[in-house]
Amino acid sequence: MNHCQFVEDHQRRHGVKRLCDILGLSRSSFYYWRRTAAARIARQTAEAGLAARIRKAHQDSDSTYGAPRITAELRDEGGPAVNHKRAARIMRSIGLEEVRLRHRHRTTTANQAAAKAPDLTGRDFTASKMNTRYARYNTPRRHSRLGQRSPIAYENDLRPTATTLAQAA
Repeated sequence: MNHCQFVEDHQRRHGVKRLCDILGLSRSSFYYWRRTAAARIARQTAEAGLAARIRKAHQDSDSTYGAPRITAELRDEGGPAVNHKRAARIMRSIGLEEVRLRHRHRTTTANQAAAKAPDLTGRDFTASKMNTRYARYNTPRRHSRLGQRSPIAYENDLRPTATTLAQAA
């Protein structure tokens, strides 16, 4: 129940001015609401008839059409002109939805038959002499301009491992 309907129901007992003050409603809004009641009822009956036409067109399409296609079907039938936004709103209110086909886009296609990259180090990163084996790791690097904070960017470096450096010393 909206505020205006409440004022309408209780105005004989408490008065319009008092109820509008308590509810924080301007009296002009209440009187406008009361003056436009006939138009509101006419719109509701027109939308009920339109909802029946939309439901029929939706069932004829095996529940696959959305608002744009339903609107086109209603225009082809004739009758009053219907905007696709109004058709969408009425479809939402009566619980009708179109069928959405989800297309999955693959960004990478892995070849399962392709040979995997060989592990040349055998996961052993110790080196017999300097600069023979390297380990790759990400070094965080901050980008700042005029003291502003920014996300950390990562820089890929190839550097000798700790064991290689220990052997060189």
